[in-house]
Amino acid sequence: MKSRRLFAAATLLSLACAPLVRSAPAQDWDKVQIKAIPVAGGIHMLTGSGGNIGVLAGENGTLLVDSQFPQLHDKIVAAISPLGHGPVRFVANTNWHYDHAMGNELFRKGGAVIVGHENCPKRMASEQVHDVIGSKSGPYPPAAWPEITFSESLTLHFNGEDIQVLHIPNAHSDADAIFIFKKANVIHTGDVFFSAGYPYIDITNGGSIDGMIAASDRVLGLAKADTMFIPGHGPAANRARLERYRAMLATVRDRVAKLAAEGKTLEQTIAAKPTADLDGDWQKAMPPESFVALVYKSLRAGRSPVSAATVCGAGSFGL
Repeated sequence: MKSRRLFAAATLLSLACAPLVRSAPAQDWDKVQIKAIPVAGGIHMLTGSGGNIGVLAGENGTLLVDSQFPQLHDKIVAAISPLGHGPVRFVANTNWHYDHAMGNELFRKGGAVIVGHENCPKRMASEQVHDVIGSKSGPYPPAAWPEITFSESLTLHFNGEDIQVLHIPNAHSDADAIFIFKKANVIHTGDVFFSAGYPYIDITNGGSIDGMIAASDRVLGLAKADTMFIPGHGPAANRARLERYRAMLATVRDRVAKLAAEGKTLEQTIAAKPTADLDGDWQKAMPPESFVALVYKSLRAGRSPVSAATVCGAGSFGL
């Protein structure tokens, strides 16, 4: 009976894998609504499809953190137009993944300067395979690549706000950046923080579970007690939610590591349901089986291959 359950689980996971994606994932763009949500200190968050967009708008124009998809360009412009005066002058990326950066090109054609970590254009220049979820992205057109890049840090001064940009190494990927709006006391974390679900970790392109935990520690160390966070995916969150997220990451990492140390295979580790008591709070972004497989692969990197069919799960989730 146990072997039947494992076979059935593996079959369902394999069937749920999404087809390879070379551009934007197929969806009904007309149904996507872009909503502007106040966060704190004049900073807004745009929700829609893809990574959350941070907005700093004012008399000198608008700065966006991430750009979602080109199919949503006009809706994004319409959503930010009541927030400030003037065009989008800067688009800064938290990473290069398609749900965060594919909209860059149209904003650049409109006069915006694109900013990102130095690894972003390197990744954008060639097709990237996100093998654990069965998708591909890129290469991006050169007009979507960042024009201003940085290695470790960058400071922007815009609309009276001081924005500290920091590279977070080998967490969600190898090109993650967080944006600290110092006066507003807001941090856009990008995908090092999913506030409502288990995160995707791009292990193929430099991400790791240990890096995600270290990223949470670093962000918490930079934040104040009342700092508000714009996550890569999920609702805006406070410090308590980020602390809870960090605890979840460490708990799952430790449980999966224990099972792997006992010699459990990936299938046996998934069957042990190491996230069962956490799923009610965290499975809104991706199935727990997928996250367990990502953690397992991260911990076993270079020692035990994990197939895309095993890692994929039902539903869709952000990169």
